[in-house]
Amino acid sequence: MENFIVSARKYRPATFTTVVGQAAITNTLKNAIRNQQIAQAFLFTGPRGVGKTTCARILAKTINCSNISPDGEACNVCQSCQSFNKSASFNIFELDAASNNTVEDIRNLVDQVRIPPQQGYKVYIVDEVHMLSQAAFNAFLKTLEEPPAYAKFILATTEKHKILPTILSRCQIFDFRRISVDDIAKHLEYVASSEHIEAEPEALHIIAQKADGGLRDALSMFDQLVSFAGNKLTYKQVIENLNVLDYEYYFKITDFILNSDISNTLLTINEIIENGFEGQHFITGLGQHLRNLLVSKDPITLQLLETSNSVKEEYNNQAQQCSLPFLLKALEITNECDINYKTSNNKKLHIEITLMQLCKISMPAESNIPTIKTPVAQSAGIQPQSEKQTKQIEKQPLENKQTTSAVNPLPENTAENQFNHLLEKTTGGLNSDRKTDSSNKSTTTGTPSLSGLNFGHLMSGKKPEKEAENETEEDSPGESYGSEHVSLSDLLKVWPDMVGQLTRELPLLEHTLSSRNPDLDDTTINILIENSLQDEEVFRNRADMTKYLRKALKNDSIRIETVMIETATEARRPYTDNEKFEYLANKAPALKIMKDQLGLELDL
Repeated sequence: MENFIVSARKYRPATFTTVVGQAAITNTLKNAIRNQQIAQAFLFTGPRGVGKTTCARILAKTINCSNISPDGEACNVCQSCQSFNKSASFNIFELDAASNNTVEDIRNLVDQVRIPPQQGYKVYIVDEVHMLSQAAFNAFLKTLEEPPAYAKFILATTEKHKILPTILSRCQIFDFRRISVDDIAKHLEYVASSEHIEAEPEALHIIAQKADGGLRDALSMFDQLVSFAGNKLTYKQVIENLNVLDYEYYFKITDFILNSDISNTLLTINEIIENGFEGQHFITGLGQHLRNLLVSKDPITLQLLETSNSVKEEYNNQAQQCSLPFLLKALEITNECDINYKTSNNKKLHIEITLMQLCKISMPAESNIPTIKTPVAQSAGIQPQSEKQTKQIEKQPLENKQTTSAVNPLPENTAENQFNHLLEKTTGGLNSDRKTDSSNKSTTTGTPSLSGLNFGHLMSGKKPEKEAENETEEDSPGESYGSEHVSLSDLLKVWPDMVGQLTRELPLLEHTLSSRNPDLDDTTINILIENSLQDEEVFRNRADMTKYLRKALKNDSIRIETVMIETATEARRPYTDNEKFEYLANKAPALKIMKDQLGLELDL
């Protein structure tokens, strides 16, 4: 039986020119040889299979060549080159630091260095040098810094950070980069043609991508696939043997997402999982697919696409169907899914939810209905009014609009009512509703913070996010209701109807809006508030209220502002934790004494 030589050895480069994907390093070495500026020690570092040992052997052979070509390459015909090619050179020594990592091993090496060669240089190639012990490194320092003129050291490692800085400072360091997909694919094409193997370009690109920048890994996979497929290597055979998910799945599922086809999207992911593919493998692949679509939208970034020309054309066609905002939002969703995948208990459901969210991006915008929708109502389990109920409320006479809360009264045992009752019972009525004659109010520039008792925060689980005053959240793009004149009487007619929709959902906001009538300044409606808690509630629902009033009053210029007023001193109630404590401590001084003696602090 004839001895088989793997492709990684059979097609190992013999000259600097044939080294794949490391042109910057090979050109530097050739220039150093031509200019006779060869350092005493080199350190070759980088990932596995990128050419470190290969370049070390070529460098060792070239500096010992007796007939170096003008471009810095070995002649490969002289006696020294022939001896090296037959592995019979007495000037080149290869050591494995993993098995020769003690001080005694380094001492033996130093003793060998003292013996000069008959001609040329003695070159020591130390592979996996990071495996040396610290004592061995220290024993190696002096020889590495000041070796004899005839001795050269070439160290190779995949983990430069494990080498002592004193060793690094004595070497010329060459960082080998990962080989690009195109370079690996071209080399595989050369090997395939040399072996008379017919291989599809897509198949070679898949092998190159799977190799992750390592040419040796790519050649090993190539040999394995040739053993499986014979002299004809196809794309289908490669993905079947390497367990790679077909890119056609990504094109197909992206088409379903663009069409908001949730059913076929879920069926496709189910088929993928049933074929044995890991869910996270699919998500990372989908993220890569969306990234490829993004770079395909601009001819300038098309060069970043590492795939065959036929697949590039498919990416280009599908990229024209995707908008830039869609791709950016989809990438954000898939990245979030990838991050949270390992912590999810139901991983398949986690992926399905992600795909449904992607489908939702492409859905047409739903028609906007001018009703008040709050997160509090949803979190408390309150069902929003149906469109039919909303129309019934709008058609009610003016005298009945203030009683619209009777259409669907809030059950007495809802989460919000229970919370309010418990809060009122705990604080002793400190936060009861207050009504004061507006004649006693005056504007003020600041009030104490009341966010500690924000009902909306506690019920919805979300904190309000204050935006800039010129925020355009109130605007309703694409809709126009007119520009009719608005009077205060017109406003007061529609105001109770709007307030009535909030009665069941936000008692605090309902109290704010109904305790006193709003003011009208041209098209600006000023709502009088007493504290920052009310300001936050109005801010959160301002967009919906503005839209409702614009439609009801048929004027697109209506805006809502809040005006802070100050209540009479005797009517003020404490809201913050510090204010509550001071209120109680004034009534029971022993409470403050107990706090000071125990060293207690308020948890704000």
